[in-house]
Amino acid sequence: MAVEWVVAAGVLVGASAVLWGLSAWMTRRIEATVPINVISLDRPGSGYSTRHSGTPADLPAQARQIAAFIKTLDLDKPLVLGHSLGGAIALALALDHPHAVSGLVLVAPLTHPQRMLPLVFLSLAVRPAWLRRWVAHTLTLPIGLLTKDSVVKGAFAPDPAPPDFASRGGGLLGMRPDNFYAASTEINRVNDHLPEMVKRYSQLTLPIGLIYGGQDKVLDFQKHGQALASKVPGLKMQVIEGRGHMLPITATERVAALVEQVAKRVRPGENVRQLQPSVALASK
Repeated sequence: MAVEWVVAAGVLVGASAVLWGLSAWMTRRIEATVPINVISLDRPGSGYSTRHSGTPADLPAQARQIAAFIKTLDLDKPLVLGHSLGGAIALALALDHPHAVSGLVLVAPLTHPQRMLPLVFLSLAVRPAWLRRWVAHTLTLPIGLLTKDSVVKGAFAPDPAPPDFASRGGGLLGMRPDNFYAASTEINRVNDHLPEMVKRYSQLTLPIGLIYGGQDKVLDFQKHGQALASKVPGLKMQVIEGRGHMLPITATERVAALVEQVAKRVRPGENVRQLQPSVALASK
């Protein structure tokens, strides 16, 4: 009887090992067949992400964090889309970690130093750090509640802002003290490295898509877009006449089409599935 139990146990262990290995193999096959489509990444301190005390907020540091994220998830040189300040981070990523990405889609990106902040973001220009912390925890919410409609309107102008942007679009999150502090810290460090980045733009050789709104009130398409295109060999800029800064929301189909164009340049000959508007919006 004892021998029979030993044999049964051995059969069970062996069968379990085979099934375990088969399951692991099938899982890898499934993930290869259905790869991750879009990953939406919050900068540290934005959305529901956190930025721990002492975590650097400059462009190279954020590029390092994203490069580490790409390596950790083994994303195999993804196509990176960056909007506004995210565009500057995407450029820093391509310059400092060229083997981490296959291409860039830059949507109304910040590309050059700007002495004055856009009026809509002027409240973020708070120095020094202790004052920024005090403002974040005392004035941000009351002032934000009074000015949120004008801030959203200014960010979208001349396009109308979606009526549910504060909730569905997450606009309200920016009024939280930690979010304000993180964004203000980023803004106050952004010009530290942009001048050096500008000198290196001519080194960019990967596929890049560049698109702006012709009536962008936040970042001028000539000062940032045309200036970038003039430095990157072969880069062409698309301009959507009459549109503002928030193109991932107001011109979703054009942004999705640009993603598809760059993806085809990154992997010529492969079929690129047409991105639906909701997917393109997620990529913001």
